[in-house]
Amino acid sequence: MSASFVSRPISAVLPFWRDPARWTTVADVVAVLLALSLPWSTSLVGILSAVLLGAVAPTVVPREYLALLKQPICAVPIALVALALVGTLWSDAAWGARLYAVGPTAKLLMLPVLLHHFQRSSRGEWVFTAFLISCALLMLVSWAVFLHPALSSKPAEEAARGIFVKNYIDQSQEFTLCAVALAYPIIMLLRSGRTAMALLLTVVAFSFFVNMTFVVVSRTALVTVPIMFAVFAFLHLRWRSIVLIVCAAAVFAAVAWQTSPTLRWTAETFSRDYTLYKEQNVPTSIGLRLEFWRKSLGFFVEAPIIGHGTGATRGLFERVATHGHEASSEVIGNPHNQTLNVAVQWGIAGVALLFAMWLLHLLMFRGDGFATWIGLLVVVQNIFTSLFNSHIFDFHEGWMYVLGVGVAGGMVLKSAAGAVEPAPPDRR
Repeated sequence: MSASFVSRPISAVLPFWRDPARWTTVADVVAVLLALSLPWSTSLVGILSAVLLGAVAPTVVPREYLALLKQPICAVPIALVALALVGTLWSDAAWGARLYAVGPTAKLLMLPVLLHHFQRSSRGEWVFTAFLISCALLMLVSWAVFLHPALSSKPAEEAARGIFVKNYIDQSQEFTLCAVALAYPIIMLLRSGRTAMALLLTVVAFSFFVNMTFVVVSRTALVTVPIMFAVFAFLHLRWRSIVLIVCAAAVFAAVAWQTSPTLRWTAETFSRDYTLYKEQNVPTSIGLRLEFWRKSLGFFVEAPIIGHGTGATRGLFERVATHGHEASSEVIGNPHNQTLNVAVQWGIAGVALLFAMWLLHLLMFRGDGFATWIGLLVVVQNIFTSLFNSHIFDFHEGWMYVLGVGVAGGMVLKSAAGAVEPAPPDRR
């Protein structure tokens, strides 16, 4: 065997299907495609997630992966999925309903895969950039549909609100995350004197807010945007900057309130929906949530330790539903609150795992840096929006959490460990 052959890197000798460095690149590309497709398609996300598993598999270092699985940031989400599986044993729902209810937890199994992969890849920022570009394109399409509803295949009411795909809650979640996430790179660019790029990103962020102001915005986004900005201000801004930004935000809010009927209508529905529910038992959006929460707390008290079992929620609501068209007659399999959704099915055991997962992922994103900021923001958004929805179990928001925490967490772990990406193949 020649000396030149022996000296060549193994990546140049192995065939493609056995070359970890090349599979790392393939997995990066698939992750980027997944981020691009997330705002647009559910089926494509499912397909690409399976492809991503296949692409990552040849790159896995078993010893490192097993060590990662033992870390609480991975062990706790896996334990929550395991509890959902075991919870099928004491549920009184039909087996089809039990197994179907396990499905929303399964996406959490992708967290260790993403953490392991992006702990060694240097292309994590590509994934976030792809998601931003995809959301920006969706924002432009939203404006087009708002102006010409016939462009959308959605029902007339949704098309008139600027919805091209999915729904206004998903769209608001995406736009809110992108707009607030851009605050960090904007500040960093300004501090380094790169004013032109900072101005460009400011225009993009402002465009998301303008769309949510004049086209459509969810009430959940209205509540969580100030919280997300408060987290950023507390971590990255001086008091004088905070005061200036608050003043600017107050001016924008005042102008938006006066010029946007959509924003006023969305804000006014808080009190209107509550009044109709309390006085007439009308099944308004807020009224239904309050009804679901009240009943769910009762179900939790009935079985506080391990809950009623996986998939039991709908049957419990059917048991206490009244006849008629009032709020109390509604039957649901999702109480629109992540904590209650878990508590009804798996009791204190499930809630402890859920809260532990959120806390561990928050602690993972301590410190400074772009990846740290993105990961922290994704977790904070999920925690607070999960007060009004089951956003870990919902497909779209759940994948935003898994992708954001997995990619950003891998980047943070790599930075902490000083990991190095596998060397690219020698093409000489």
